[in-house]
Amino acid sequence: MPDPAHRRPPSRVPALMLAAVVALLAACAPDQYPQTTLLPRADFAKASDDIFRTTLLWATIVFVLVETALLVAIWKFRNRPGAAEPVQTHGNTTLEIVWTIIPAFILAMIAVPTVRTIFQTAQKPGPEALQVEVIGHQWWWEFRYPQLGITTAGELIVPMGRTVSLEMTTKDVLHSFWLPQFAGKRDVFPNRYNNLWFKAEVTGNFPAQCVEFCGIQHGRMAYRIISKAPEEFDAWAANFNQPPRDFSADSTAPALVKTGQQLFTMKGCIGCHSLYPALPLTGPNLHHIGSRTWIAAGTLENTDENLAKWIQDPQGWKEGVLMPNLGLTDQETQALVAYLRAQQ
Repeated sequence: MPDPAHRRPPSRVPALMLAAVVALLAACAPDQYPQTTLLPRADFAKASDDIFRTTLLWATIVFVLVETALLVAIWKFRNRPGAAEPVQTHGNTTLEIVWTIIPAFILAMIAVPTVRTIFQTAQKPGPEALQVEVIGHQWWWEFRYPQLGITTAGELIVPMGRTVSLEMTTKDVLHSFWLPQFAGKRDVFPNRYNNLWFKAEVTGNFPAQCVEFCGIQHGRMAYRIISKAPEEFDAWAANFNQPPRDFSADSTAPALVKTGQQLFTMKGCIGCHSLYPALPLTGPNLHHIGSRTWIAAGTLENTDENLAKWIQDPQGWKEGVLMPNLGLTDQETQALVAYLRAQQ
């Protein structure tokens, strides 16, 4: 009988393998990744997700059946001393018909819903849909609502439960518009228009991204999809259509805000950025920038500190951006931030 003191300690391999499997499954939880496509929140995304799951289901069935048949064949027909040669089935017409019909059936079960979904998602919605023009720039996204007279940037605001029809192009290089939880990807090209549509089924603020290698800052060409309840969306549109506030004649306005308004004109900001609802210029429309959640094309949260950093050193946050360094002092930066923050 072996000495208990010299017994081999129990192996930890099974426990480690179990822990690795649990960690792997936890990493696949879709709610932990805001840009996952495995948590669809719109009809377009659900249609694509159904195709993915159908394909995965049939692939899993094929894998299990093939591997099971392979293991059975390896075990049953393994070489054993004195065993007779297995019966040869080459040229068996019945078997050849069976293993031709089965793959054809599986391909049909995948191809039919796939083709149907392709035609469904390629259709362009009718006039009842909310029309949005999407324009890619280096390195930000512009959104125009021709039915509402609104031009904005960085945030695609949509009403829940209403189809949104996107007509997309670019002013410069090739970009790729991606709505991870709402729709698919669409490449956008200069002088050409691509279409995409979706109907949001939830409300919330969700990240999205340019996924084309369009330049050195393609990874920071992000934007937000903000889905609102219909009444909230109507209130946003009505409020957005109000002209910008003129603080120069407002006796109640803080002096810092008035100074910021003067700097916005004196430093040439007004030459690139509009503060009016539907006036696009060469830079992002800043109307109601104070109410946005992110700035610098999804790079920085819209706080006073981050807005000041962005104004003082735009190249430091997004190399290659066309926004110049204005050379402002800290006090001037604070004044400009106060003015922009007041644009609610």
